[in-house]
Amino acid sequence: MGKLLSAKKDKKILYIVAMGNWTLHEITRDIQKDLAKEQEKIFAFLQEDSIQEIHFQYDNKKDNEWGTLLLSVFCSIKEESIKRKIAFDISLLPMKMQKLMALDYNDPLSHIELKRNFFYKIGEFSERRFLQLKAAMDFVGSATIAFGNFFRGKAAATSKDIWQEIYNAGAASLPIISLVSILLGLILAFVSAIQLQVLGAEIYVSSLVSVSMVRVMSPVLTGIVIAGRIGASYAATIGSMQVNEEVDAIETFGMNPIEFLVLPRILSLSLMMPFLTVYSDFMGILGGYIVISFGYDISFYAFVDNIQNFAKMEHIWIGLFHSFVFGIIIALTGCYQGIASGRDAEAVGRATTMAVVHSIIGIIVSTSIITIILSAYKM
Repeated sequence: MGKLLSAKKDKKILYIVAMGNWTLHEITRDIQKDLAKEQEKIFAFLQEDSIQEIHFQYDNKKDNEWGTLLLSVFCSIKEESIKRKIAFDISLLPMKMQKLMALDYNDPLSHIELKRNFFYKIGEFSERRFLQLKAAMDFVGSATIAFGNFFRGKAAATSKDIWQEIYNAGAASLPIISLVSILLGLILAFVSAIQLQVLGAEIYVSSLVSVSMVRVMSPVLTGIVIAGRIGASYAATIGSMQVNEEVDAIETFGMNPIEFLVLPRILSLSLMMPFLTVYSDFMGILGGYIVISFGYDISFYAFVDNIQNFAKMEHIWIGLFHSFVFGIIIALTGCYQGIASGRDAEAVGRATTMAVVHSIIGIIVSTSIITIILSAYKM
């Protein structure tokens, strides 16, 4: 193995050139001793007043052989050059190494207290929100590209991952959907029956419960339950992977994290939400029938006949469209919060909370928009 590190002085410029394989399993003790001597030589150059600029260079066709050892050597030289106010150039290094060396953990202006007036705070708030919006749009764009790759058969997502997410979002959610839907149907039937009994029209409780559940209530209720159960799970799972640097490992293996982690979740949840909504419709109507059968003298056949007369297919399609949109919103929000999560446990908890809150807000806003659009077409 040739010389891994060399330094050459040319007038006022110091050229530091690294070459070869710097991965730890290739570095022997003898090589480490030679590197230590070369570092001492470089620091001796830096002590000379004639040095005004340092040029870093890595001569290797394979960018993945520089390892963390070379990065630590270059960073130590960089820190020394900053102390001595010597300029440095890292443009000839691999792009990933440039990004890591550009990180500055010691802000020289951190001790200066800025005067934050009203306009400064408005500008800071606007800039932060703009950057968040840009990051969200970039994420949506990446997810859209991932969907395109999936339909072309070039995505990194596997059928095993998709089926697993379908089970988690579908079959595993049925118990909580059953309980909440039946209780909602009970409440709707009980409240409406009290009011309609005054007019002697309690027979129409079945139509009121069925239409309200099928058109809006079941999709919204299912969306809120899934946002709390699945959306939060997506944010927590991907956020924990960010903390453990598993997302970085996926990128290192040459896979796209959006295709590998996000795509199966969006695809499975958007497909399962309509099925969960239909199941919620049935359980909500069943809850309404329980109230009618025990509290009022209405037969099962009259209950079903009333549903057939008032619950039209357009109501069912509207509810299914709502649920499909909710599935995309919940999955996108949960996955985005996980991807954008910080690198500590507190950040994961915050991402989980924001995933649920933003999903519920998205459900309410999208319901309003869809309702207004459908009202314009008198549907």
